[in-house]
Amino acid sequence: MDGRAAGAAGTRAGRRFAALAAALVLVFFMSFALGRYPVNPADLVKILLSQLASLISQALPDGVPFPSGFERTWAEAAETVTLNVRLPRIIAAAAIGAALSAAGAAYQGMFRNPLVSPDILGASSGAGFGAAFGILMRLGYFGISVSAFLFGTGAVLTAYAISGRSRRINGILAMVLTGMMVSSLFSAATSFIKLIADTEEALPAITYWLMGSLASIRMSDIAFAGVPIAAGLVALLLLRWRINLLTLGDDEARSMGVNTARLRAAVIVCATLLTAASVAISGMIGWVGLVIPHFCRMIFGHDYSRLMPASMMFGAAFLIVVDDAARLIATSEIPIGILTAFVGAPVFVYLILSGGAGNEY
Repeated sequence: MDGRAAGAAGTRAGRRFAALAAALVLVFFMSFALGRYPVNPADLVKILLSQLASLISQALPDGVPFPSGFERTWAEAAETVTLNVRLPRIIAAAAIGAALSAAGAAYQGMFRNPLVSPDILGASSGAGFGAAFGILMRLGYFGISVSAFLFGTGAVLTAYAISGRSRRINGILAMVLTGMMVSSLFSAATSFIKLIADTEEALPAITYWLMGSLASIRMSDIAFAGVPIAAGLVALLLLRWRINLLTLGDDEARSMGVNTARLRAAVIVCATLLTAASVAISGMIGWVGLVIPHFCRMIFGHDYSRLMPASMMFGAAFLIVVDDAARLIATSEIPIGILTAFVGAPVFVYLILSGGAGNEY
């Protein structure tokens, strides 16, 4: 590709990124106005800016003047709904959508397989067991999230440790097979917990949690999951150039001076942090990390320098929209994991039939 063609491709990619960023901002702010309790757009802007001004004022040293925000002209109920219900939910949907999409894209590149999803090494199954165990032990909401995160991380560490000891199977295949084994083991353990759980309280709670939902998200949950999600996203953004080399195969990557074992371990750590933290606060949300990277490849190409940030933004916007639908299309809220399956499966069939989900590596 000559310089002129490369410049034109860069311009097209820049325009697509701008359109994607604008769509993300649009759905983010539009979601505040959607719901059974309507919030006036003008009041919404005032509430958000006043809250932002208050946070900045509190962060500044004493004696430093700063505007306190708008004069209070909105109803208290509007502020409560905006700040305590919709704000944490929308932030969580954006963060989880970006995390799952980034983890899926990273794993697909690392394994050189377009059918790989973020739970390939057992993170989701491990987190599901951890949450079921926490509910059974009555650990409380925060304890359940911590348990889910720890077991999700432990499942991946177990799969990685076992696959590393394999002598007759190559590393990537050994990880896939071990991940399948660990996922099956934790799924069976979760089924056992459901079998012995109290049918009046614990079993319905476990069943609902496994369906995935953002209905109970609070700012404390975002504070808990925000650190591992932010760390994983930033790290994958920094590694996106090197993930391109993993898609070429180990021999080619090593010939370019890349320590493939260390890079693969770094990608696994990042993807595990993203998946385990997301599942810990939202439950099981499937298809996002499988389908979204394919859409982004069709729009932005296979270069991970563009694919990774595009997957993050697209995934964030997608899950915000799906969560809006989950709380609006029926009188009672639909678990978001059900909707992502209803949306993701037909879309993936379309990608297969149109050639957008072929063997890309």
